[in-house]
Amino acid sequence: MNWSEICIHTTNEAIEPISNILHETGASGLVIEDPLDLVKERDAFFGELFELDPSEYPEEGVRIKAYLPVNSFLSETIEEIKQAINNLTTYGIELGQNTISLNEVDEEEWSTAWKKYYKPVKISKRITITPTWEAYEPVSSDEVIIELDPGMAFGTGTHPTTVLSIQALENFLSKGDTVIDVGSGSGVLSIAAALLGAESVQAYDLDDVAVTSTKFNVELNKLSDKIQAEQKNLLESVHTEADIIVSNILAEIIVQFIDEAWERLKPGGYFITSGIIQNKKQMVKTDLEVKGFEIIQINEMEEWISIVARKNVS
Repeated sequence: MNWSEICIHTTNEAIEPISNILHETGASGLVIEDPLDLVKERDAFFGELFELDPSEYPEEGVRIKAYLPVNSFLSETIEEIKQAINNLTTYGIELGQNTISLNEVDEEEWSTAWKKYYKPVKISKRITITPTWEAYEPVSSDEVIIELDPGMAFGTGTHPTTVLSIQALENFLSKGDTVIDVGSGSGVLSIAAALLGAESVQAYDLDDVAVTSTKFNVELNKLSDKIQAEQKNLLESVHTEADIIVSNILAEIIVQFIDEAWERLKPGGYFITSGIIQNKKQMVKTDLEVKGFEIIQINEMEEWISIVARKNVS
């Protein structure tokens, strides 16, 4: 089978929404070539455990690559992708060059070439994420290993928005907590929560592909007894009371369910939000405070923001 590699030259800000567009259209093997990865500090809490090749990265902006099967619907799918990306400007998302190129590759080349981008990555004090095909041995007794298969176009959980979310979970989650993950994607945040000591995790996503991916990765990490994945629109029809709600999603979506998050959190519970770009930080912060949340932390990585808010009830 032949595959068409679609390459989109865009901005760091647009990575998350474009990635979502691609996986919704059935793309596989998502690759992000971000030159910031070449210069970011490799400290003890976040560092790739392999060397990157500068020749494979753009001089400015980012390249997002994904793979679509070559069939009679390919041209229509490409047009749908282009239109959906262009529509992101209505949300104030800067697209940069916004150029799209295509390159045909065969099955064997596709199935192995993109895997070189995914290696074990230490993303917090305790957590390392590794793709299923990479052998990795823990370097300390308290290290937590998450295995992921990124074949459904969700990546391996090393984007700054995911890292910020996991670091917040590590800081605020207590053993025995109940956690809700809104917009679960690959399930990496749900898995991290369970491995850090959560008693139960509810993972919700509107996309059935995401729910399937979450279930697969949950089983891969032998956590089916702690994590339940379901298809839901945000927190609609959710009645669980949670100690923590975590959501790595667009800022415009976060503000849509702040009221529901407040209702579903126990007194003193934490709402961990990520996927927020710099110019949307104040919007999310203000809406949280208006509802009654206390802002506990605002953390930044590259161009991304994570806000940790607490439900204080007197």
